[in-house]
Amino acid sequence: MPLRSDWSQEKCPIRRSLDVLGDPWVLLIVRDVLHGRGRFDELRENLRISEAVLSRRLRAMLEAGLLERVDYQDGGRTRQGYAATAAAADLLPVLQELALWSEKHLDIPPGGAHMAMIHSGCGQETNQGGVCSACSEVLVPEEMTWVKPWKGSRDRLQAPGTLLVPGASGAS
Repeated sequence: MPLRSDWSQEKCPIRRSLDVLGDPWVLLIVRDVLHGRGRFDELRENLRISEAVLSRRLRAMLEAGLLERVDYQDGGRTRQGYAATAAAADLLPVLQELALWSEKHLDIPPGGAHMAMIHSGCGQETNQGGVCSACSEVLVPEEMTWVKPWKGSRDRLQAPGTLLVPGASGAS
């Protein structure tokens, strides 16, 4: 049963985009997939989402063209994971602006910290979502690293079509 009406044919572009992106899980899944975390179990564990909800969201995101299935090797078996498409990669400015908005308008909880978004093209932190505030280059996922002190991590984002597999060459 749908939670709302179908907005896919609306004249308003914001309403049409919310038809695809309006569920908060969608942007969180895109965030994780841009980090190279596109294996089902990895997404379920990191997002703390039920298998049923994740399955429905992934199916809808495949149909909407935000994700594509990619093969990876797990021991001797070939499995399928999910990678961002160009449409999902185009959401990078939205995700980064959401992070910037949150840091400007919401209190950072205990144990949290500022998330730096580093553009590898110039090596500087940007305070804009779509264009580097330091060098004015357009930002693309594969040139971005998100520094998350609360996790002790520096996560390099991935180009569309990329899935990181632990233990594989090139995976981090």
